[in-house]
Amino acid sequence: MRPLAVVGNANVDLILGPAAPWPKAGTEIIVDHDELRVGGCAGNSALAWDSLGVDYAIAANVGNDQFGTWLRQAFPERSVSWPVESVGTTLSVGITHPDGERTFFTTRGHLPLLTFEEVWAMLDGKKLRGGYALLTGSFLTDALTAEYDRFFDWADAHDIAVALDTGWPLDGWTEANCAATIGWMKRCRLALFNEVETTTLTGVTDPAEAARELRKHMPEGAIVVVKRGPHGAIAIDAEGRLSSSPAPVVTVVDTIGAGDVFNAGFLAALAAEMPLEACLRTGVAIASEAISTLPRSYGQPLSSYLQETGA
Repeated sequence: MRPLAVVGNANVDLILGPAAPWPKAGTEIIVDHDELRVGGCAGNSALAWDSLGVDYAIAANVGNDQFGTWLRQAFPERSVSWPVESVGTTLSVGITHPDGERTFFTTRGHLPLLTFEEVWAMLDGKKLRGGYALLTGSFLTDALTAEYDRFFDWADAHDIAVALDTGWPLDGWTEANCAATIGWMKRCRLALFNEVETTTLTGVTDPAEAARELRKHMPEGAIVVVKRGPHGAIAIDAEGRLSSSPAPVVTVVDTIGAGDVFNAGFLAALAAEMPLEACLRTGVAIASEAISTLPRSYGQPLSSYLQETGA
């Protein structure tokens, strides 16, 4: 199995809900559920890999408060070298709605202070050679994002394929944000975007055609994956062929981090050198399990998913 790593935003999520309708200012409502858990794209993907029994490295940082201590304790062996920044830890309060969707209130916290030098010190390029590095939270990790070229150079030097999931920009998909993302994609061998992000970036309404358009900006042999929620996922492979996987019908409890969990399952299967369609099925199966369970479950070890998906 090829080595795996994730780089970027790990923070604390406080999930409350469901809430409907949205309360008026100055009032208070009671909700049925609360959960404090690891959040952020990097954190969610790492949790899924832990549950799947997959080995990986994670480069992240924390703040110098009780939330930072709690976050590091969630990854006791892997967080030893995480830098502790002189600010509070980034906290996201997620309010869930009856349809499974959510609204976030997030503090800036520690995420903007993660630097390339810190990431470089946490990752062993020799051990990761020939593997995959999931790069996340591009619009939250300001210092690292400003040095993405150095990260891409480091990855290229160690034959590490970068898989990009930027997340949604805080100020939306402005012309500048679209241009920056396209520039990053030129250095990545995989793109992992949701359907709205893919079609917004390209201005093309059909997700498969939008994925093909995105792939034109990437290196030869790159793969573009489009996460489509209840419609499953599709991918354009290195030869430009379309692969797809439907999603099972599940009762949605909490969609927070669904795309991140998909990323973990997809990349784990890809690292196991499974066919692209099997990778899509694995990602969809694990994400479907996660969004339909409370407390959240990722199901079985990776080997079981690979057998079930016909890999």
